[in-house]
Amino acid sequence: MTSVAGKKVVYPSGCKEVNEELGKDELVRRLKLLARAFQDMGQDDNEQYSGLALYLASDYFMDHQSKDVRLLVACCIADVFRIFAPDAPYTDPAQLKEIFMFLIKQLRGLEDPDAPSFKRYFYLLENLAWVKSFNICIELEDSQEIFCSLFQLMFSIISEKHSTKVRNFILDMMAPLITEADAVSQELLDIILINIIEPYKTQKRVVYQLAKDLLIRTSNAIEPFIQTFFNNALMLGKSSESEVSDRLYDLIYELNQISPNVLLSVLPQLEFKLKSNVESERKKVTKLLAKMFSDPGSTLADQNKALWNCFLGRFNDISILVRQCCVSHSQFLLQYHPELFKDIVEQLKVRQHDPEETVRMEVVNVILTVAKNDFSVCTEELLSFIKERTLDKKFQIRQAALLGLGQLYKRFVLAEEYDKANVEKISWVKDKVFHAYYQSNNEDRLLVERVFNTCLVPYNAEVSERMKRLYLLYATIDDHAVRAFHEMLKNKNLVKVMVSQLVEAIEVNLEGEKNIPLNRRLGAISKTLPETHKATDHMKKFAMLVKEDKRMRQFLKTLLGPDCTSQKAQDLVKEVLKKLGGPGPGQHNLFYNSIKSLLERVAPVMFDAAAIEMLVKHVDETVRGLGIITDGIDAAAEKGVRLLVALSSVYPHYFKTEETYELLLSFLKHDDEAVADLTIQIFINVGKHLQSEHPNIYTVLLPILQRSAKLGNPKQSKHAIKCISIVCQKKEAILSQVFEYVKKSLNPESANFITSIVALGHIAKLCPVDFAADIKAIVSKTIVKDLLMMDRSSGPDTTESWYSEHHVTEETMAKLQAMKMLVRWLEGLQSNANNSGTSTLRLLYTVIIHEGDLMEKGMINKPELARLRLQAGCCMLKLAEYKCYGDLITREQFQALALLMNDSCYRVRLNFALKLNKGLLVLRLPLEYMSIFSLAANDPLKERKLQIKNFLQANISKRRDYIKQNPSIGARLFHFMPEYSIPYTIHLLAHDPDLQSHEHVEVLKNIKECLWFIMDPLISKSEDCNYSFFRKMLENIKQCKDAQDPEDEATNKKLYAVCDLALGLLVSKATHITLKDTNLEPVLPAKCFIKQAKGYMNTKIYVPKELVMEGHKRKGVHDSILAPSEPEIVACPGPVVNPLPYTPREKTSKPTKTKKLKKEQSESDVDMESPVKSPKEKTKRPRSKKENIDSQEENQVSGVPKKRGRKSAKKENLTDNKKTDSELDSSKESQDFNVQCSSSDVEENSEQEQTVNHPKRPGRPPKQTNSNSSSANSSPRRGKNSDNKVTKLKQINGASKKTSVTAAKDSPKGKTQKRSAPSSSEESSPVKKTRRTRATPVKKDSSESDPSSPISMESEPSPVTPSKKSTSSPAASRKTLTRSKLHSESGSEGNSSPVKGRKRAATKQLRIDQFSTKPSNVRRAKTLANGSLDGDSQESPSSASKRGRGKRK
Repeated sequence: MTSVAGKKVVYPSGCKEVNEELGKDELVRRLKLLARAFQDMGQDDNEQYSGLALYLASDYFMDHQSKDVRLLVACCIADVFRIFAPDAPYTDPAQLKEIFMFLIKQLRGLEDPDAPSFKRYFYLLENLAWVKSFNICIELEDSQEIFCSLFQLMFSIISEKHSTKVRNFILDMMAPLITEADAVSQELLDIILINIIEPYKTQKRVVYQLAKDLLIRTSNAIEPFIQTFFNNALMLGKSSESEVSDRLYDLIYELNQISPNVLLSVLPQLEFKLKSNVESERKKVTKLLAKMFSDPGSTLADQNKALWNCFLGRFNDISILVRQCCVSHSQFLLQYHPELFKDIVEQLKVRQHDPEETVRMEVVNVILTVAKNDFSVCTEELLSFIKERTLDKKFQIRQAALLGLGQLYKRFVLAEEYDKANVEKISWVKDKVFHAYYQSNNEDRLLVERVFNTCLVPYNAEVSERMKRLYLLYATIDDHAVRAFHEMLKNKNLVKVMVSQLVEAIEVNLEGEKNIPLNRRLGAISKTLPETHKATDHMKKFAMLVKEDKRMRQFLKTLLGPDCTSQKAQDLVKEVLKKLGGPGPGQHNLFYNSIKSLLERVAPVMFDAAAIEMLVKHVDETVRGLGIITDGIDAAAEKGVRLLVALSSVYPHYFKTEETYELLLSFLKHDDEAVADLTIQIFINVGKHLQSEHPNIYTVLLPILQRSAKLGNPKQSKHAIKCISIVCQKKEAILSQVFEYVKKSLNPESANFITSIVALGHIAKLCPVDFAADIKAIVSKTIVKDLLMMDRSSGPDTTESWYSEHHVTEETMAKLQAMKMLVRWLEGLQSNANNSGTSTLRLLYTVIIHEGDLMEKGMINKPELARLRLQAGCCMLKLAEYKCYGDLITREQFQALALLMNDSCYRVRLNFALKLNKGLLVLRLPLEYMSIFSLAANDPLKERKLQIKNFLQANISKRRDYIKQNPSIGARLFHFMPEYSIPYTIHLLAHDPDLQSHEHVEVLKNIKECLWFIMDPLISKSEDCNYSFFRKMLENIKQCKDAQDPEDEATNKKLYAVCDLALGLLVSKATHITLKDTNLEPVLPAKCFIKQAKGYMNTKIYVPKELVMEGHKRKGVHDSILAPSEPEIVACPGPVVNPLPYTPREKTSKPTKTKKLKKEQSESDVDMESPVKSPKEKTKRPRSKKENIDSQEENQVSGVPKKRGRKSAKKENLTDNKKTDSELDSSKESQDFNVQCSSSDVEENSEQEQTVNHPKRPGRPPKQTNSNSSSANSSPRRGKNSDNKVTKLKQINGASKKTSVTAAKDSPKGKTQKRSAPSSSEESSPVKKTRRTRATPVKKDSSESDPSSPISMESEPSPVTPSKKSTSSPAASRKTLTRSKLHSESGSEGNSSPVKGRKRAATKQLRIDQFSTKPSNVRRAKTLANGSLDGDSQESPSSASKRGRGKRK
């Protein structure tokens, strides 16, 4: 019998001895019996088998080459541990380690559950787990090595094939080794933890689950070891000891997912890490906490408020990546944690304005994702963040925001079943989409068009549904969106026309008849695409493809043709894009996208004939009150017809069916006048061939048009006459009937008086020849004499400076239309025949300088005066667009017109600026009118200044682009180059009514602001600013004289002072100077400047010392304005003078010779007054007693223009005044002026008496003139006083009898006219004013007058004997028109009625020269002594009198 370690080896009954001599098979059979016997044994009386247990643990059996032998031995040893528990027969630690390592190796057999011996391996696992045999190893020194081997094996063999029992037994075997052990080594911890992070987590889900379950079972026991691990890794930086130290934050996240209790003592350490100075570390911790806080069901934020607040602080981290990480995880916090919603929204509100675009983009993406996943979570506040980002400075963010909003609108509004609450939440989206069309970038506009076609009104929807959605959309968007929609249609049509012209040009070139250059067309199309420079190359490539591919040309012709349907357009676009090869990598993809964008704009995928017909039917249902589509929408019928008007202007060829026209005719019979008027506009757009193609429709339409022209409202009459001119092939016969009818209604008592004026104006414009004689008589007698020159009624009492149109009296509305009628009449004439243009301009000028009260009777209230002067200014701008009339506008008229930019009424300033910008932007107004924008620097409202600055920038860009596109205009560069607006600006500001002297510091400071206002956008971009040219032009001005008064030293000094200010601004504020080599010689306008004597050099500084500006020290640039320029910037002593600075479309004449120009200038009647008198002769002008009073609402809305000082008036002799007035009142003709203007006076020939106070074109021989002229053309210049005698022209019963009147020896001095920017938006009621004038010589021919002038109210002037002073000066003294309101010392605010007994002197030009005892009125706002505006409260007469009483020196 064998013995081991002194113990006999006893075998159980039935078992044979096993030894080394047995063969493998026999040994296996005996071991099976032995294993079976051990399996059946209990734990009682088994001490006898201890020797057998030791024997089986010998090296022979454990190292046997047969795995079956090893497995059976392992099963026997496992049973031995069970049988002898708790004291195993193995006492040697080394032997125990060897045995357990042997058992671990045998457990690898569990790897394959399908193996034949798996049951024995399972039995081995079950036995070891049940008995907890490995717990014996806890006491061993090498226990951690054993455990590591066991855990490593278990994690490596577990798989999805194993049953739940196997997994549980493995856990039962492993868990006690942690829970009952005194320590857990880092190595063992790594083996467990590495299996819960990526990639094991996803690649080995079963292993992850096993590790997770193990951690959950042992959480309490393992917590201190995990805490120690993280403490060492996070705080002490002992990362080398662990394999997972570089995945700490992943481990924390997973442990928090598995067992949050394990991390209770670890999380506070993360707060410290959040404040780390290392960006990468802060980012990792932030990402970790964001995930932990945002997990569904997580309560970490509630449990650890300090950590949550610290995390919120990372939204403001200095690192972009950290902020972006916080924002990106906000999505899940918003979705899963409503309790944290408020905190997150507050942070997103700040981050949507983040300076980094990636963060702002992340905000947009997060909110849109939340809205798509759960729209109920997305509040209106969150959506407002997206709304703001549609205006982001980066296009990519604007694109993401706008596309996202469009998709939300399509998903929640256009759905068949929609939630009303959701619809209301995003009802503003459609407006916001169209508002983005106001962006100037092509990318934005293309984006809006794409969103419109795909989201707002899906183009692929069925026709009826598509038009229904379009109608509903149009009827519910706001006014700004409507304008954007109209602009979108126009732009799409413009691009379509340009592409069509390109295809036609390519075909013409291919036919060889002529060679049409394509580059200009390609450039124009490229400007409508994103990235214009790249698009130009793409368009050239596309043009080559079209030229080479006949089939593609045919596709494009069909696509652009009038018969293309929406479905066909979609197919053709796909075919063309297919021929381009589809999207590809790199440059080809850019080319493909450019052409795709182009085709999207020109393809009629939304509208075709069927769509228009369906839309008309939908509108017809609404007009008849049957529409369900627009229930609850205000003015739905009018909006529907307005939509048709917009479409008819772009797609007239789609309005072609008889049924469509019949429905449109039914609209004309609608009770709503607006619907009928809009329908007429539709026929204007689509009725060109109506008479020939649809005679039945024409027969019904014509009587309706005639009736509307005669009896409709002014708008209907206007459009009806236009429609007749388009629809009727013989319009003259039809319009003659209308003309005869409206002539009879030209009576203020007629109900159709205003309509008749409007109709008359449009007939005169359309048929200027056919009705010339009749219209001239009507203009002279009815329009001018009986309407404009008569005040029959007064408006309602009000302190407001403006009110809505429905409050305006009928008489004022008639006067407004009368001025428009005069302009339309002149537009039709297109010539100054019979001096009609001159007389009209003089009339409009008089309206402006009289504050809108032409006859100065004081019967018109302030709001209507504002409308009248605004209308006069707009009419002058309209006439200035025509060269034949623009040449007639004198400098005085231009300066008075410009001062409307500083009008006291906000609405006048606003509308005048809009009208001015409109004319300049289309290159119709001459460049000199851009100088008027400089006066906007006085506007008190920042938004108004910004608006005008934007107008300036747009005009500058427009003209520079035009020059680049048209290099052939070099000879006419003067008309386009925006820098040439500066000479006009300097001249305009030099004649500022407040600038009495070149040493007036306060006024010069204001002028400096005005100069910089217009110079800033010109020189702000160094690449566009030619410093040398700019400076040379300014220096050349100082070598000239003021053409308006060349011999007046004070006038020239003021001009030089303003020029010095401009030079100082140039050298001091032009920070980035580019000295360009250019051969361009600056030219100056002859109407503003004339040359000095040859060899003259002006190097003096005229501005006060405190205004002299020092320039930046620049190498190669002379900055001082005290001396002439350096050699490279040569001052031009004899500057080139351009004689014809008019509209951009005219050709420039050659410069005239100096002698001829000087001779012409000396003979012209732009007479300047004598230099300013000595200070002793001056006195300050008293404040106005009756000030302009605006409503508080106007003050709040419009703001207050800057206050500009009044000029001083000279001391008057009251005795002389009375004497002069008495002499004037003695004239019977003067007394009867308002009632005895005969028709011969109205129609006398003004050609012989035409005033020539505007510069004449050089080269013309001067007319023979009398020594004196009427004062009708006297200049509006202010501040010039003279002792010259006064000439008074008389009329007696309409005869052209000449009468000589000798002026009083001591005639009153001329009062100062001023047009200053008021200190508030308030205006005063008009009052009569005292005029103290002097005679002005006007050039005239000696021939008799022709009594055919339609407007001129002139009679022949009586000869005047000039005084010595007047004969000694080449520029005779003249009357000064004032804009300032003066008041007598004894007057009070409430006493503004005309003085009894005062008679007005009749002159030949609309009462320009007249005398009265009341002061002139001015639209000047006023600030009371207590700082409040006088529109806030009514002042007492006594206080007004006290404040208005001027102090005489």
